[in-house]
Amino acid sequence: MALNLLIQGVLIGFVVAVPVGPLGLLCINRALSTGPFFGLFSGLGVASADALAAGIAALGISLVSTFLIDHQVMIRFIGGAFLCYLGFKIYQTKPRPQPLPSNVNGLFGAYATTFLLTFSNPVTIISFFAIYAGWGVESLSGHYFAAAILALGVFIGSALWWIALFVGLTVFRDKVSVEVIGWIHRVSGAVIAGFGFIVLLSLSPLKATLGIQFNAGNRSERGDGP
Repeated sequence: MALNLLIQGVLIGFVVAVPVGPLGLLCINRALSTGPFFGLFSGLGVASADALAAGIAALGISLVSTFLIDHQVMIRFIGGAFLCYLGFKIYQTKPRPQPLPSNVNGLFGAYATTFLLTFSNPVTIISFFAIYAGWGVESLSGHYFAAAILALGVFIGSALWWIALFVGLTVFRDKVSVEVIGWIHRVSGAVIAGFGFIVLLSLSPLKATLGIQFNAGNRSERGDGP
């Protein structure tokens, strides 16, 4: 059973990580602008948040998910505003011929920001309930070891995607011109800020007029921004 849960977790984690949303763009942008290790640690922050959310959903722990849902307006506002800030900052970033040297504080900051952005999104946990139902994963309420194995699998699967992306960006970064990196900054910055703006719009009275809807099972909205 443990091996089966681990394999299921790896597959779920990998499938969850592949869609490129605003946080995926943020990780790629960091890898190109500040070095592949910053992109990798940013991705591992997303993977860790996914694993923690996967374990909570598997155990059916309602305390955390209820808190996030009850405070989702405030959390969405903070997350949306932060995505707008990140997007604007990335848009204005001047491309460098060489990435910045890695340091512990910088890598931890890259990890922490993506972890908090991912886990603070209520849809992150809710979507795992939907994924488990679709994949036929049984409730593991009270089975802490089994839930930990499943969460470990989710982390491994998600981390595999980010490691593969890290290797690819390490190999190809030197072949990307400064001009191309500049365009990547502008496009990804605009997209990230756009996602943040949409999140803020979803909290406004214009939501119904514009037809903006957030679905708990929508991975693009779950995966990469509150």
